[in-house]
Amino acid sequence: MTQNRLLPYIALAVGIIALSLSAMFVRWADAPGPMTGFYRLLISTLLLTPFFFRQQKHLPRIDQKFLYFPLAAGLFTAFDFAFWNSSLKFTTAANATLLGNTAPLWVALAALLIFHEKLKGIFWAGLILALTGAALVMGSDFLLHPTLGLGDLMASTAAIFYASYQLITQRGRVHIDPFRYTWLVGVSATIGMLIMNLVLGNSFTGFSAQTWAIFFATAIVSQMIGYLAITYALGHLPASIVAPTLIGQPILTAALAIPLLGEIPTTLQWIGGGIALAGIFIVNQSHRQNQHEPPNA
Repeated sequence: MTQNRLLPYIALAVGIIALSLSAMFVRWADAPGPMTGFYRLLISTLLLTPFFFRQQKHLPRIDQKFLYFPLAAGLFTAFDFAFWNSSLKFTTAANATLLGNTAPLWVALAALLIFHEKLKGIFWAGLILALTGAALVMGSDFLLHPTLGLGDLMASTAAIFYASYQLITQRGRVHIDPFRYTWLVGVSATIGMLIMNLVLGNSFTGFSAQTWAIFFATAIVSQMIGYLAITYALGHLPASIVAPTLIGQPILTAALAIPLLGEIPTTLQWIGGGIALAGIFIVNQSHRQNQHEPPNA
């Protein structure tokens, strides 16, 4: 029983590590943001397809009335990728990562106003701490120049779609296992990204070998490993808990930037990391004390 309760948190940690590399992959790829998102989804979905059909043979058929959940989650994912990847071309990685991770605020508000989840004072205190710490980690640029530009607006919009994905996945995972759910989301999101790139007139070919390698890396690391782990966690933990914990993503991105990008965090950023981690701890403690036992899948 203890192991079963621990696995969702392990999956959440793995997901955070995988997703923390997303901004770097987008920056390294010499391609438009929506195109990087398209190949990230297409490659990962194709690689998962044989396993999906193998699962179909051994698991009960998915009730068609529940297909709405992964299909809608896929469209939310497509818009999230399109806006967030594009934002990195117009604003700093710090601003894009910070604003893209304001999803917990939208998740909490939706959980309170739409789904009537009981979120006590300790939860809100932890959420405020986590968001404040994340802001400090991403540096003083955002704090000194808070005026929203085009890229900042795109990243903020992406956060709303990311929150929508988390909320609908929490409910969809009650009815569909994590692997098949992730594959269905990938199919829906790939089709959505295909249409977006066609509308934008982006070229699907002509990329360098390095960019193709990055396409495969982001597909395997960020999409296959990252989203499958997060999807599993959302089947056992409420979105109002998973979303604030994902604030650890910009913290880890800042840490990985030291060896990968040569960016050394300032003292203020290290302090912010500690504050954010404290907030994440408080949020998870509030879940352990106040929330009912999540559904198993």
